[in-house]
Formats: sequence, structure tokens, C-alpha cells
Amino acid sequence: MIMLIASFFQFVTSQFQQTTLLEWVAVIAGFLCIYLAAKESIWNWPISIISVVAYGILFFREAMYGDMTLQIYFLFTAFYGWYFWINKKVEQHRPISRLTLRQWLLVILSITLLSVLLGWFMDHYTNSTVPYADGFCTSVSFAAQLLLTRKMLENWLLWVFANICYVPLFIYKNLNLSALLYLVLIVIAFNGYLIWRKTYREQIN
Repeated sequence: MIMLIASFFQFVTSQFQQTTLLEWVAVIAGFLCIYLAAKESIWNWPISIISVVAYGILFFREAMYGDMTLQIYFLFTAFYGWYFWINKKVEQHRPISRLTLRQWLLVILSITLLSVLLGWFMDHYTNSTVPYADGFCTSVSFAAQLLLTRKMLENWLLWVFANICYVPLFIYKNLNLSALLYLVLIVIAFNGYLIWRKTYREQIN
């Protein structure tokens, strides 16, 4: 048993030693921006800019072009979300909203169509080794980020689902530190959902 535990820790240590400085920056900034978003802190947006730039370069190196493109989208939405949260808040906080059934159906349909299109494009026109998995994770994240900028409660549910999907993808691409981060982000995103749901219920009462 002791040998097994020692071997496990040796494996984990070796994986961390293989992690590049770029991935460390992306992971730490990514962790902070999600934590701050769950707290409804406007500082999540400038911190997220650091994370998306680092991840954009990292995903380009790993030929994960869907996620690389997603970082460009995240960069624009970070500036938009920053502006929106500053200028559209009512005295204290921008109120949290919820998706209607029709909006949920539109989100699901959009994710499905975008996943197929991105997967097909990367499968035929890039050297991606995970075109459809990359396309699907990108599409879910795309929708989640858009809902976050609009302070829609359900953005956290999509982030939980997206993070679960990313863990095996990152492990496959040998981005082990990012896989570990996304395991933590599953918990943070779900906690963000609980916090926002409580705030939403207080708003309508």
C-alpha cells in the first residue's frame, strides 16, 4: 500500500513538473476568475483576460483549434461583460435572470448545431486529433459564457457540464494540471449556481 501511494505521488509530481509556465498562468488566472464570478465580483473580467490569452496560446500549441477560437470569443465577452456589469447595474447589483423554456430549447439547439459545424470543420480542415470533442466542449462553453455576461442563473449549470466534459479531454491531451483545475471548477461552478440561486430568490421575494 505504501509503495502504491508513493508511486501515485511520484506520478503526480512528474506530471506537475511537465506543466509549462504558460499553463500555470492560465490555470491560476482561470481559477481566480471563476471564483470571483461566483462572488459576483466585477474583477472576474480583467482576471479572465489573462487566463484566456494564456489558454489561447496553449490551445494553439496543442492543435485544439475550437478551444483556441473560444478564447478569442472569451476575450471579447470579457470586455463586454466588464462593460455590461459596470454600466447596466441598478444601484447595487445587476439583477440575476433565469432562462425561459423557450430560451433553454434555443440554447440546446444552438449548442448542437455549433458542435456539429465546428467538429466537421476541424475534422476536414485542421490537424486536430479531437475535432468533435473539441467542438462540443467549445459550443457548451460558448453558450455558458454568453449567459454569464447577461447574468443568467443557468450559466453555472452549463459550466458544470462543460467542465465535466473537459476533464477527460485535457487528460487525453496531457494537460494534466488543467484537468485538475477543471475538477475543482466543477465544484466552484456548482457552488456559484447555489449562490446565484439564493440571490435570485431574494430578488423575487
